[in-house]
Amino acid sequence: MTGKRIAVWVAPLLALLALAVEPVAAQTSLNEELIRGLNIKLLYVAIPITILVELILVYTVYRFAKSDEAKPTQENRRLEITWTVATAIILLFVGFASYQVLGVSAIGGVTAATNPDAGPAATTLEYEGAIGPNPGENAVQVEVVAQKYFWVFNYPNEVVNGNESRYVSTQETMVIPANRTVYLHVTSKDWLHAVHVPDLGLKQDAFPGKYNTIKTVVYKQGTYQLYCAEYCGVGHSGMLGKVKVVSQEEYQTWLDEQKQSMQEE
Repeated sequence: MTGKRIAVWVAPLLALLALAVEPVAAQTSLNEELIRGLNIKLLYVAIPITILVELILVYTVYRFAKSDEAKPTQENRRLEITWTVATAIILLFVGFASYQVLGVSAIGGVTAATNPDAGPAATTLEYEGAIGPNPGENAVQVEVVAQKYFWVFNYPNEVVNGNESRYVSTQETMVIPANRTVYLHVTSKDWLHAVHVPDLGLKQDAFPGKYNTIKTVVYKQGTYQLYCAEYCGVGHSGMLGKVKVVSQEEYQTWLDEQKQSMQEE
């Protein structure tokens, strides 16, 4: 067997082995965990099919490379039935696996699911579409407001001196606790924007006059880059923000500091 033939057979096997032995990295959030898990399932289907097709192609090239004339193919009902059934099974698996992930509120969006038990959403604008957490869920609610060309993060439940018109609000950096459910009520005050935090698997459009609620649980503390993923004008490239994930204790301390500073104003 020539060196080229060996390479043709060994390369796909090495690729499959590399996938099998790749260490599982710690996921940063529930959203990323679900998305990465789906991608791995699809790879387990796609890689064997790719290898099979390539091997058939290589075999055909070598087998008929010296054929003088091409002969017409003959009907083979068993083969046709086999690949039709196999394709149907593969598509069913892909559809079922995808539906399992897309149906989760953290991926499909809370607004994509009917939840009659949801409580009131903590928002400051009279827009429709926001979905609140279930009673007793003990979730953090953050209102994410996009505006040319910056981000505002409101915490309507965190009022100052019992005055509902005064609440904790920040720009550019959103602070949330780790290992706790967070609802993000995303909206816009002017035109289309989109909040996107790639490292956390978060992405949602910001529509003017409407809320889109997304849900997450972040496992890993740290600071993550936030982008606007919808071209929104000349300042689009500079419409950046950060998501700072801290412990519950640090989060509560930060809230107290924000309230104290607002009281002194």
